[in-house]
Amino acid sequence: MSLSARLLAASALALTLVAVPATAQDAATIERAGAIRDAAMERNIAMDYVTQLTTRFGARPAGSKAEQDASAWAADYMRAQGFQNVRIEEFPLVGWERGEESVAIVGARPQRLVAAALGHSPGTDGVIEAEVVRFETLEDLNAAPAGSLAGKIAYVDAGQMVRMQSGAGYGPLTRIRGAGPGAAAAKGAAAFIMRSVGSDEHRMPHTGTTRYVDGRVPVPGFALSAPDADQLSRLIEMGETVTLRLSSTAHTYETVSQNVVGDIVGRSRPEEVIVLGSHMDSWDLGTGAIDDGAGGAITLAAAKAIAESGRRPARTVRVVLYGSEEVAQPTDTGNGGGAYLRGIGDAVEDHVIAGESDFGADRVYALGLPPGAQDSDFARAAARVLYPIGVLASPQPELHGGADIGPLAGAGVPVFGLNQDGTRYFDLHHTADDTLDKIDPEQLDQNVAAWAALVWLIADSDVDFRAMRPAEAAAH
Repeated sequence: MSLSARLLAASALALTLVAVPATAQDAATIERAGAIRDAAMERNIAMDYVTQLTTRFGARPAGSKAEQDASAWAADYMRAQGFQNVRIEEFPLVGWERGEESVAIVGARPQRLVAAALGHSPGTDGVIEAEVVRFETLEDLNAAPAGSLAGKIAYVDAGQMVRMQSGAGYGPLTRIRGAGPGAAAAKGAAAFIMRSVGSDEHRMPHTGTTRYVDGRVPVPGFALSAPDADQLSRLIEMGETVTLRLSSTAHTYETVSQNVVGDIVGRSRPEEVIVLGSHMDSWDLGTGAIDDGAGGAITLAAAKAIAESGRRPARTVRVVLYGSEEVAQPTDTGNGGGAYLRGIGDAVEDHVIAGESDFGADRVYALGLPPGAQDSDFARAAARVLYPIGVLASPQPELHGGADIGPLAGAGVPVFGLNQDGTRYFDLHHTADDTLDKIDPEQLDQNVAAWAALVWLIADSDVDFRAMRPAEAAAH
């Protein structure tokens, strides 16, 4: 039995288990949400969109011509699907190009290693050849005496990322990627290398942005594939003095990025806006299918499913394909999310809620609602509609959203999360393996169905998530 058939077969059981009436949502709204859900499971535009995006444009580095061209194409795609008020909103950006790179052990045990420069890392200005000093944690590197790494290469190998459905293993390691080059430079190092932030054991490095310090990334940084990190650590543990030769022609340049915005305009309260976010840019090693072409596909298809339901919702459903989510910047103005917030000004007060799809294309398993909404009539209505496709209520409130809608959350807009199964996400994330064939169409359809049903419930209601906040949450 297919995933669609198995999940839809749960409908009768769901109505038995979740029979509490939801006074904030009338029966007709709940029934229509179920119909939108079922229709989206059977037919939607998500696979068409992500197939065209990744095939026509491939990788879409932030600020690149590929990202700009893809954004122009996406705007036309949205217009063809019936979105209104479609626009492209540009903002300035420091772009980054990888160029050519190589990492190799030289000396008595010569061998090439598979590595990738970290995003926004400077080039090596020729070749850096130096001894490697290994640390097990970022804290160990920070504790090294000042000047102790002069002319050397700092190497942090914190071990393999913990594989978890929620993706919680990512945070403890990605901070090494962000802060590592700055920490290495502070100790006098000529360069920084690290084990890739990923849950796989493939000989395929994971790139990702590092952090600016006082307007620049201080030293070149590289990520080793997991097997090569193991190899390097074993040599050092055997007592070998290891010398690496690093080369990179990476460089930055001034450019622009852009957000692509389109609306399904509300029927009776069009000024009240629900934002569905994802990002257009990707890293350059793959084609950005799971990170984050899939997110754009899911949110566009969900809004389209609502528009096709035969009745426009009361509130406006807005899809934003944010630019330049992946990269750090030398200023604190934010990337696409910050540009969107600045652009709407006081209208942020009319933003009812925002959600972000940026965790691949595998199935949604839990719904996180804003603080105070977990035991509400709305939550009971959502549970009734989402249970048939395998989505349960999360006991934890959604507080921050993702990188793109984070600025909205910081400005007081409530956020929701449709939490996806991230068990294999960090096998592919930021690697050359982030390609279209990794998307399971049935799981993609389940995402669209969950988004469409939930957003319909919000958009055709007068539910006020801000008013539900506990007093202590509202104070912040």
